[in-house]
Amino acid sequence: MADWKSVLNADPTDWLLERDNPSVRYFVLVDLLDMPENDPEVRRARQAIMEYGVVPRILSKQEEGGNWEPPHRFYTAKYRGTVWQLIILAELAADGSDERIQKACDFILEISQDRGSGGFSHRGSIRNGGQPSAVIPCLTGNMVWSLMRLGCQDPRVQRGIDWIARYQRFDDAEGKPPTGWPYEKLEMCWGRHICSMGAIKALKALAEIPPDKRSPEVTTTIENGAEYFLRHHVHKRSHALDKVSKPGWRRFRFPRMWQTDALEILRVLGYYDPRMQEAIDLVISKQDDQGRWKLNDTFNGSFQVDIEVKGKPSKWVTLNALRVLKRVNELAGK
Repeated sequence: MADWKSVLNADPTDWLLERDNPSVRYFVLVDLLDMPENDPEVRRARQAIMEYGVVPRILSKQEEGGNWEPPHRFYTAKYRGTVWQLIILAELAADGSDERIQKACDFILEISQDRGSGGFSHRGSIRNGGQPSAVIPCLTGNMVWSLMRLGCQDPRVQRGIDWIARYQRFDDAEGKPPTGWPYEKLEMCWGRHICSMGAIKALKALAEIPPDKRSPEVTTTIENGAEYFLRHHVHKRSHALDKVSKPGWRRFRFPRMWQTDALEILRVLGYYDPRMQEAIDLVISKQDDQGRWKLNDTFNGSFQVDIEVKGKPSKWVTLNALRVLKRVNELAGK
């Protein structure tokens, strides 16, 4: 296969390696330049993430209990509450051994996880945990992924994995909608066509598990989830492939929080299938003449700390686009 950079209008690597964004610099060294974690330059880049930039600014706003914003608003304080800070910290490769991050992980496990099923709820309390009636798939996927990314070794994380493998569905408007708990309460999550946002967050969480550590149930769930998105050609309607599922899926954002887009779905899938090609072509088409991708949308103004500028070249979107292009180029030739 040709060099994966052959589809770029220009090579943005030097721009991405600038030291103003230590998280992006770290990921470029590891994911794009294939440098080992024990390389001194990689270690310095990883350390810098905790020293300056977005991560220490977020941590400086954390409260004594490990939370951000009032404890009971861990989810509803969009996007300043604890749930959302854990997602961002995980995306930015914050050091999960830091005591403040460990405290935040424990807080969310105590207040949000349903102690009966292992799923994560958007309503809960420190005393009783998450309410079973408010367990939702996108939150469960996001929290399991974030906790794993942050290195949380708590056995309750495995219970979240088990919840996804047991309950996550990939219905495609065929047959009857599911019945019984947890499907009975939330039509928007569990209708005849399941919520694709919940599906991709669940798949993102399970894909974080190393292949040799995946149970048969996890492997089957990943396969079913991947096939669901491939039937949709990533971002199309499976029963009308000439139409986009949601217009916003063509507009790239970082971080995605509970939403998604074609670029995130491609990253989660992590391999090559010809049914992905339309989405890959979409990604390639959105670069500028310097091989950079813009931040099309943002939740800036609602974050604890704003991340990049809407309408400007985005190091995060560019990094994620390059990750996808490198990966699919490597696999398409096999």
